[in-house]
Amino acid sequence: MPLITEPNLYSPDDFYADLIAVHEGLSDEESEALNARLILILSNHIGDRETLNQALKAAKEN
Repeated sequence: MPLITEPNLYSPDDFYADLIAVHEGLSDEESEALNARLILILSNHIGDRETLNQALKAAKEN
């Protein structure tokens, strides 16, 4: 399955605000741990190794 790289998120500004809000009050270490857990949860949801590898490559290139 090809990685979707075009805008595909409904109300991205609202999601960004939610993402920032969930980090409020956390130390840097807690925030990094939250990000790691979120990545693993979303990776599990996607489930396709090829798509995940495409995402890793895209993230590293940007």
